[in-house]
Amino acid sequence: MSSRLNIAMWSGPRNLSTALMRSFGNRSDVNKVYDEPFYASYLRSTNKKHPMFNEVLNSQENNYDLVIKACTDKTGDGVCYQKHMVHHLLSSISKEWILSCKNCFLIRKPEDVISSFLDKWPVASFEDFGFKEQFDLFNYLKNNTGEFPLVVDADDLRNNTKETLIKLCNGLNIEWDPLMLSWEPGLKEYDGVWAKHWYPSVMSSSSFKPKSNNTKIYSKDVIRFSSMANDYYEDLFKNKI
Repeated sequence: MSSRLNIAMWSGPRNLSTALMRSFGNRSDVNKVYDEPFYASYLRSTNKKHPMFNEVLNSQENNYDLVIKACTDKTGDGVCYQKHMVHHLLSSISKEWILSCKNCFLIRKPEDVISSFLDKWPVASFEDFGFKEQFDLFNYLKNNTGEFPLVVDADDLRNNTKETLIKLCNGLNIEWDPLMLSWEPGLKEYDGVWAKHWYPSVMSSSSFKPKSNNTKIYSKDVIRFSSMANDYYEDLFKNKI
C-alpha cells in the first residue's frame, strides 16, 4: 500500500526557498505543499513582531502539535513538499518527528541571505537568519540516522538548474520531472498570507535565473552578521550535492 512521501526542505530566509517550492509544486506527483507551516506557532511563542504579524497568526494553525501531525501524515499517496524555516523549530519541542520525513537542506552564501533579509526587515537579529539552527539540525539528523542529509546550494540552483535538480531528485529517490524547470508566475494557492511582503520577486518569476556577476558592496551589519555565519555555512557547503 502506498503512503505519502513527506519531503521537508530546511532553509533560512532569502535562500531561494520560495522558488524551490514553486519548482516542486509544479511536479505532477506533488499533491500537497506546505509553506512555512510553523510560522504562526513560532511568532505566537516568540512574540517576534515580524511584518504582517497579526495576519500570519490569523491565517495559520498556531498549535505546534497539530502542525507536526499535518507534516507527518502519511495517508494518501504522492508527495507532500514542505518548505520549512529551520529557526521556526522551538528548542522546547522534540525534533523526533522530523526523523519520519525525507529531509533536505537549502543553503546560500551568508552575504546574499543577510543583505536580502535586512532589506525586508532591518531590525533582524542573528537568530532570524537560521544559520546555527541549520547546522544544529543537520548534525541532529546525521547523528540520529547515520546518514548525511541532502544539501543543496542556492547558487547551484541558479547556475546549474537542471543538473542540480536531477541530483536532488536522485537523492530523494523520486523520478526526475522536467516540470520542475519552470512554472507560471503569480501567487499560488499554497502561498502563505505573507507572500505579498516577502515574495514579490518570485511572484513575477517563471524559473530559476542565473546569478548576477555584479559586485556588491555590503553594509557593516551584513559583514558583521556574515562573519558570525560563515563557519556554519561552510560546514554544510562541504556536504552539498
